[in-house]
Amino acid sequence: MASTEFDVNKLFPGKFFISTTLDVLESKKKMTGHLRRRYIQRAAMAGIIIAIFYVINYTIVAAFDGMGETPEQLHAIGKLIGAVAFGWALVFIYYSKSELLTSTMMIVSIGAYYRRITPILVIRVLGFCYLGNILGGLLIALLLKGSTIINASVLHAMQHSVDVKLGYLDHGFSGWLDLLVRAILCNFMINLAMLLVYNGYLQEDIAKCLSMITAVFVFAFLDFEHSVANTVLFMIVGLQDGINVPAALGNLGIVLLGNAIGGGILIGFYYAWVNDERDRHLPRLWRRNDS
Repeated sequence: MASTEFDVNKLFPGKFFISTTLDVLESKKKMTGHLRRRYIQRAAMAGIIIAIFYVINYTIVAAFDGMGETPEQLHAIGKLIGAVAFGWALVFIYYSKSELLTSTMMIVSIGAYYRRITPILVIRVLGFCYLGNILGGLLIALLLKGSTIINASVLHAMQHSVDVKLGYLDHGFSGWLDLLVRAILCNFMINLAMLLVYNGYLQEDIAKCLSMITAVFVFAFLDFEHSVANTVLFMIVGLQDGINVPAALGNLGIVLLGNAIGGGILIGFYYAWVNDERDRHLPRLWRRNDS
């Protein structure tokens, strides 16, 4: 009888991912303590990036809407190209070391699973991150208010998107559920991309960029719901032409919950659990006897 050992890395293919995210979590905990203002500034930069690239997205859509005699077909093309352009937002956020709420949801969830962060610290990290995202988006919204960057056609495209997003609330439970599902799938895609970036398998920057662009493209093209992007859009349109504030807050409440489920549970908690070496039932699998 010969005894051989399984390669533990085959059982736990995400060990590097978990260790990387826990390291990122430690930096977030420290920054929200003694370096709180800098953390908020980093989060504000993410809000700025989201706002600028979202405007690019709607500008492309509006440009194609105004072409030709078949606006429906051209709208689809504009939406496709706009979604690709918007996909670069996550790349800029990642490489500028900015702080985005939706990816932070995954990181604090993994930290909570491994008891590296308390519930109070979870609220602190997420709260300051969202605050920074809002401030960054608000800055761009104010700057756009004083410019002609958003013309009538771009504003029309953005208003149409706002009407759709707020319209879910008018359909009762079915509309709320639709909104929730779109928010879940949105942050599932975002953090699936971050999983690929953090797990160590993608070595080349171009591969990391493509994974992030693809994830954002999917959520933008399929009209999934992103809490920070919605917040920025509502502020821009609100300052330009007014908005139903209670409905906007209702949308954000549901979308924040869905994003937390998609990124925090379906990615964060799931991968924390499947890579947990503390499970007492697993050691018996590490050895086998071959005759």
